[in-house]
Formats: sequence, structure tokens, C-alpha cells
Amino acid sequence: MKILLLFPPDWLPSEPYLSLPSLTSVLRRAGHEVIQKDINVEMYEMMFSNSFLRHVQKRIEHELSLLQQVSKTQSLSKDDQALMEQLAGCTKECIAQLIADAERAKAILRRNDFYDIHKLEWATDCIHRTMTVVSLGYYPARICFPPFETDLMYQSFISSELLKAVGDEQVNVYRDIYRFLVDPVVEAEKPGVIGISVVQKRQIIPAFTFCKMIKERYPDIHITLGGNIITRIRDILVKKPELFQWFDTAILYEGESALLELVDVLDNKGKNLSQVPNLIHKDEKGIHFNSGISSEDLAKLPPPDFDGLPLEKYFVPELVLPYLASRGCYWGRCTFCDHSQGYTGGFRTKRVDQVIEEIKFLKKKYKNRHFHFTDESYPSALFKKLSRKLIEEKVDIAWTTHLRFEKNLTGEDVWNDAARSGCKYLHFGLESGNERVLKLMGKATDLETIKAILRRSAEAGIWNHCMGFFGFPGETSEEAEDTIRFLHENGEYIHSVGFMTFVLGKHSPVSMEPERYGISVYKNPEWDLAMDYYFTVNKGLGVSEALEVFEDFERKHDEKWDLRTYVREYIFLYIDYFKTNTLNQLLTKERIIGHR
Repeated sequence: MKILLLFPPDWLPSEPYLSLPSLTSVLRRAGHEVIQKDINVEMYEMMFSNSFLRHVQKRIEHELSLLQQVSKTQSLSKDDQALMEQLAGCTKECIAQLIADAERAKAILRRNDFYDIHKLEWATDCIHRTMTVVSLGYYPARICFPPFETDLMYQSFISSELLKAVGDEQVNVYRDIYRFLVDPVVEAEKPGVIGISVVQKRQIIPAFTFCKMIKERYPDIHITLGGNIITRIRDILVKKPELFQWFDTAILYEGESALLELVDVLDNKGKNLSQVPNLIHKDEKGIHFNSGISSEDLAKLPPPDFDGLPLEKYFVPELVLPYLASRGCYWGRCTFCDHSQGYTGGFRTKRVDQVIEEIKFLKKKYKNRHFHFTDESYPSALFKKLSRKLIEEKVDIAWTTHLRFEKNLTGEDVWNDAARSGCKYLHFGLESGNERVLKLMGKATDLETIKAILRRSAEAGIWNHCMGFFGFPGETSEEAEDTIRFLHENGEYIHSVGFMTFVLGKHSPVSMEPERYGISVYKNPEWDLAMDYYFTVNKGLGVSEALEVFEDFERKHDEKWDLRTYVREYIFLYIDYFKTNTLNQLLTKERIIGHR
């Protein structure tokens, strides 16, 4: 069969996402024709182009004309007056300059000018400025470039809002994205199956918009949804036929074997839909959740296949490819985490020899040397083996991954090997700088181990990014201050931080056992697609108090963590290009000093 796979917006277009290439490799090996389209990167490529910005200009002119007509018969509100002034300011000359600037910004991000921080900063600012003008064309929507989130003025965690959003011609920019980028492909290729991967909450409205518009024009094409987000809302999908009207099936958990079996069924090869594992399907009797569950044998999966993706269009000067060596999290005991929802087969990993061979294969085929190992948390034993094997095999790559603080990673030799193997940038889940809170979280590590790893890795030339949050149930204000103190005391070895407030995930252990953690969970029945909940605590920091701690930290933290770019791939490429984890040019304070 011919299968069209779509990755919808919104996602940072700095590297491909792995879901489509993983599915494509299995389907193509089985003899199916696959067209894979990263609509996300294609959308941003188009948004900063002459054709799309001229389209936006026409929308702005139409909105301005309507306001001017209204103003002739009645007084405008202050908001409408301000909007009319903004729209009037988008003259043909301004749009022409914006088009030229946007094209230049894309060019900077894709060539060595990228490594001039002043040019990178200008290009980034230009992109955000362009999105402000795009937003005016879809007012009152706020169309943003990641990491900022687009706001269409609808709440995607409420199904009734989602049902309204997908048909809104004024604010839903994704209806135009469908017309410009998706419909021409569907019309030309006429696939038998369309699969859409939904891996982030912000992709829900775009994905359902595409589903609705495909079904309206091509009702006989089978649409299947998959991805982590679809797995997380599985209980709602079986109860909401009004959502299911725009697609035919949904694949939960891991999708390679399930999608292959689904395609075989649709290609009339024996089984029926009720026999496909990991599947939700509908028939004349209703919506059904199949009992069969499958997980993948990683040793039998082929390497990801990126053929057909527009690898030259990602907003980076050098291609960064994702690669997954394991499924699930080898630790799997953090009480705040619900990432395990995406898997059913427990933790599995490929052998290091297989990892090395596949990395060599991808590097040769796509002529890149930058890899992002996207594992939930890279197993410490594999981390050490991989580093050593990359050195022995003389595989010249630069790589980044996500890592836990483990005692077996405290040795100096571990970090000498990691650095020599090409490890440049590590995401660490610090979470807290207080050991009692770490135990509540199920982290099973200690501050001395954390300190040792941060020091060793930094001294080896690796960039350390520490993630965490304030307000875990039961955490006191004094314990939150311990975290801030720990960060500052170890700031010499921490190059960037990403902190937030605690979010109560729908499927997390804390949410499943609220009494044990001293919280009361508030579940608004209207928020049926919500993947996290509001809660109150019996003791410790409440939600609003944790937010105050976070905001105070944001105001007062070490200015070395105020960077001129926070994009992971950009920092990763800078570290490799300049061969150091001391990048003073990235510091905001350096810009201020320069202006003085």
C-alpha cells in the first residue's frame, strides 16, 4: 500500500523527530511505499517566505478594511483602535522588508554565519518579529515560533473547544497550512493510509484540523493517529465518538509492528481490525479498545529511515539526527514522571555493537556527524560502553543525550572517555538540591554523587544542563532554597538550567496515590483531554507559593544562566564548533557589556 506519514506542528524545527523515520523504516522493509512529511519544518520554511507573507498581507488588509468600515458607523473600542493601528502599520513596504529579512534569517541559521552570535541573535529576533506579523493576519491568535507556544484562543485540553477550533477560519492558521502543504500531497499521491504522529500537547489542534479537512475531501482514506499524546488520552478517545468522526483508528504505545499489521489488514491480508495489537478502532457497534498489546524487539528493528524528509530545511547549519538505543526508562521509579505511558514492554536496549553499526550507517548515508540520543534516560552502563566503543572504532561524531546521576559515573576515566568519544552536551534531571525531597521523588541519588559528576563532566569539557522544579508535594520553602543554594554553589560546573514548577501528570505515581503524597487532586470534568491536574497540598509549598519561588529564582539567579539562545541544538553545535564548554559569547551579560 501507499502510506503517507505526517508530523504536524508545533515543534522546534532544529532536528527531525524520530517517530516518522522509525515507522518508515519498518514499512519500507515490508515492501510498502511510504511518503513521510515533516509538516512542522515545512510550515516554518513556508512561513518565512514571500508567498506566505504575501498571503498574510492580504488577510491583514482584509481585517483592516473591516475595521475601517465599522469605524465609519460606530466608535471603536481601545483594543480595536490599537489593532487598527497595528494593521495599518503593516504597509506593503514593511511586508517587503520583512520578507527580505526573513529569507536572510533562514540563510543565517543554515550556514556558518550561525556561529556569529550577533547574527544568530538577529536571525532569531527576526523570526519572532515575523511571527508577530503573521499573528496579526490571524488575530486574535498568537502564532509563535518555538519554544514559545502558539495560542489560538482555544483550550486543547477541552474536547468541546477542540471541536470548535478545527473549523475556525479566522484564528486556525493550520487550516491554511493544510491547504498549502498537506492537501497537495494527498491529491498527488492518493495514499490508502495516512498516519499522523502526535507527540506534544501543542500538536493536538493541528493534528485534528488535518484529520477533519482530509476526511471532508477524501472520506475513503484511512486515517490513523499515534504517538505519546494519543496514548495518554486513550481513555477519552473511546468515550468521544465526536472526536473519532475525523479518523478511523488510533495506535497506542509503540507503533512499528502495530502499524504494519494495520496496513496488512487494510490491504486485505487475512486479519481483521480487532486482531491488530495496540489499536483502537470503530465499527457500526461503536469504538473498541483491542486487547492485544505488542512491544518491539529492538534487535530486529532496522535503523531509522530519513529518506524523503527535507533534511536541508531544518533551521541549523549542520544536520543533527536523533537516534534511540533503548525503549522506556531503565530507572522508571521517579514518582513525578509518567513517560512510561508510551511503552508496555518494560525497559529494553540495543547491544552496543548494534548501536555503533547503526550510527556508522546513518553517518555515512546522511553525511552528518551530529547525533542526539533521545532515550528517556541513557543507561549508565551503556553510556560507558558506548563511549569506549566509539573511541575504539574511531567513529568521529559529536553527540548529546539525557543522563541520570549514578554513582558508577563518578570516575574521572568515565568522563575522559565520554569527552574523547564526542559527548558535548548532557541534560541531567537534577530535580532538587535537597536529599529528603529527592527521596520523595524516588530519585535514589545523593548530592555528593551529583556534585562529583557535575565537576568531572564539566572539567572534561562537556556542557551540563540541569533540569528541575519547585513545589513537589511536601517540599518546604526551606528545601526549595536548598535547591537554589545547591545550584549557585555548584554553578562553576552547571552551564545552563531549566527549572519550572511541579506539574501533576495524569498518569504519574503521585497522581495515582494522592493520599500518600499529601495532596488533593482537582479534576474538572470539562477538561476531559487534560494530561495534568490542579492540586492542593496538606503541607509544604502550594502551587502559587511554588510559582513565587520560581519567579524569584528567575529574577535572582546567576546571570551566567541567562543565555542569548536556549535552543538545545544550537548550544550543542556551538560547543562542537568552538571545541569548548566555555562560551562567553552566549551570555546575555556579554551582550550588555558589548553595548556599553
